[in-house]
Amino acid sequence: MAVTAALGLWAAGAADLPGGFPNVVAAVVVMAAGGQVDLAGDAGGLAGTNAELTAMPLTVTLVGALVTGFCFLRPMRHHAVARTDELVARFAWTVVLWLAALAGISALARYDFRISIGGGQEQDALSDLFGELLDAVNPTVGFRTDVGPTLFYGLLWILGVLVIALLVSRGTPLPPRLVRYQEPVRPAAFAMLLLLLTYVLIGLVVAVVVAAGKGHAAETLAVALLGLPNVSWLALGVGIGGSWEGTAEGPFGLPMPQILDSVLRSPGTSGLSTVDLSSLASHDARAWWLLPVAAVLVLAAAFVAAVRSPARIRPWQHALHVGIAFALAILVVAPLTLVEARAGLSILGIGELESLGGEVLLRPHVWKTAGLALLWGLVAGLIGGLLASRVHRHGEVEPRPAEEDEAGPFPPRR
Repeated sequence: MAVTAALGLWAAGAADLPGGFPNVVAAVVVMAAGGQVDLAGDAGGLAGTNAELTAMPLTVTLVGALVTGFCFLRPMRHHAVARTDELVARFAWTVVLWLAALAGISALARYDFRISIGGGQEQDALSDLFGELLDAVNPTVGFRTDVGPTLFYGLLWILGVLVIALLVSRGTPLPPRLVRYQEPVRPAAFAMLLLLLTYVLIGLVVAVVVAAGKGHAAETLAVALLGLPNVSWLALGVGIGGSWEGTAEGPFGLPMPQILDSVLRSPGTSGLSTVDLSSLASHDARAWWLLPVAAVLVLAAAFVAAVRSPARIRPWQHALHVGIAFALAILVVAPLTLVEARAGLSILGIGELESLGGEVLLRPHVWKTAGLALLWGLVAGLIGGLLASRVHRHGEVEPRPAEEDEAGPFPPRR
């Protein structure tokens, strides 16, 4: 996680911070684990700074989840049955080690740095003005980790990762009491993980093409290493008809595709922009491709779930399994795409300088998108179950040829 965060921040230009790069890396790792990083500013006696940031760099989160899940499952791959006490012990040791590491990283995630208030002569003039009249020389902003909430959300994060790892791994044994839940849960859970990872892989291919063709290599690499799943899973939700809302104001933004930034900077009557298929397509008609891509990939995931399920499972049961699994997957990943960022410099506490502040907001319509995912999963699961009935599936016994039935398993010598 630290390596991924460091590479992403380096591509975004954060390596130029004077002495604070390791601290920023630690803060990104904390945020990737669901931790809370508070921002605070100081601009002198008569001026004030304020800043806040709520976001998860999901590339860092995904890398950490995949590595943690692999390391957790690997020692159990040769076991035929997992004892309950053994599984609980492995859970406990993993959780303790993770929380200890997170506590150490949280202690490092603290730093103060100066806010840039312009460039060249404009910066000098503003600095002189604030220094002489408002006692606001060198406005700064810093970040600190709130350890209590960070450890709490970190605990939820590691428990979620371990549970999902057990759900998607067909080869990992379960305690005897949980074996009966393996057939209806694991194939659909694996298919949803495969769907989410496929979207990330497609996003990575698009990022490479954009970096090679448009020359924004550093910016594109920063998006890929910090927020690729944020964008990819938003594309999945939008592709099935879901929506987000938000806004982008001021001179700064977050690493995101240009089309998304353009939509967020075109507010509607309510002051917020709606991010959906129609709004994206109004800026770039190629956004309509999100719909057929979602249809193909969701159906493919449903087919994979059906093929990995026992043959006795009926198509309507596949529809129910996939529908519930897809809705739950959206309920998990859609809230993780939330972004709230705000920065400003106020004078005498009565306003902010527009050129020195801004806001970025991206908030999902979770229940609407999850409801659509349920409908898509039901339809795709039914079709996938019907298609899978034409191929050999787990639990089926191949019929023996008639000649073998008559002669037995050993044909007579000639």
